[in-house]
Amino acid sequence: MNYVDSLKSVFADALKSAEDLSTLDELRLAYMGKKGLVKNLFENLKSTSSEIRGAKAKELNEFKEYVEAELMRAESDLKHRENNLRIQDEWQDISLPSSIQQQGSLHPLTRIERHCIEVLGMMGFKLAEGPEIEDAFHNFDALNISENHPARDMQDTFWLEKELLLRSHTSTIQIRTLQEQKDLPIRIISPGRVYRNESVDATHLAYFHQFEGLWVDEGVKFSHLKGTVDFIIKNTFGDGWDIRYKPKFYPYTEPSVGVDVREKGKNGKWITVLGAGMVHPNVFRMTGHDPKKVSGFAFGLGTSRMVSMAHGVTDMKSLYLGDLRVHQRLARKAYKA
Repeated sequence: MNYVDSLKSVFADALKSAEDLSTLDELRLAYMGKKGLVKNLFENLKSTSSEIRGAKAKELNEFKEYVEAELMRAESDLKHRENNLRIQDEWQDISLPSSIQQQGSLHPLTRIERHCIEVLGMMGFKLAEGPEIEDAFHNFDALNISENHPARDMQDTFWLEKELLLRSHTSTIQIRTLQEQKDLPIRIISPGRVYRNESVDATHLAYFHQFEGLWVDEGVKFSHLKGTVDFIIKNTFGDGWDIRYKPKFYPYTEPSVGVDVREKGKNGKWITVLGAGMVHPNVFRMTGHDPKKVSGFAFGLGTSRMVSMAHGVTDMKSLYLGDLRVHQRLARKAYKA
């Protein structure tokens, strides 16, 4: 026992001199390593007489447990002390004013999307989302777009493997909603990214954002469509805009209209901000609804174009290039022109 006590005393003195984790590791190897003191002591037991071997083994096990416990305690203390020293060395007063006086903001596309969601939420429209990788049925067939329609060509559509494609409009979400929901009314809005294989210029991109809406119920009329569109324009751009409706053709709506706006009191250029129309009977049939019992309308906003118009952006590409100067300038401007 005196021998073990002396070993503990020597180890305790050595442990006191271990002032960092590196020195502690060296001490651990010296005592607990494969060639360490504890290993050698157990090896020496083999030459001890059987009468005292059991008692010696018990003493050595006690010493081994003592060393392991003390090493763990010392390691915890050293780590805690080193962390405190590091905190003191790296401490900074985060309450001091920053040397970088820049305020962050949401992307202008995100801002106007959220604004439109809020505006249409006042009328009971709910947010709906869908996949950006679609099939021909949801992107074309169910929307009454025939097989020989030019939009299916490689010039307008990004086709993928296994007859999949990148959706060319967010109307695919309307189809999925009509398939899944049979209870009326249906009032959804579906913002998102769309892709078209087009030549890129100041006003056209191969990748842009749309914002579509759908209202289906019994007795929905064109007057409901017009009132909804007027409400959107007024609450997005303000009261200072004239609105006109012009005939358009969309395979999935009949009748169809385009909606143009221009500033009141000015003879400026009319700018198309959305397309709309009454849902075509074939769309109802393809999605399991009876066109004799239900009716509805759909509308689509060009979100990227709306941002460009509201903020005076002449080149729509600048919205997608990640140029911080553009976003900082737009962040200080309101939605409404």
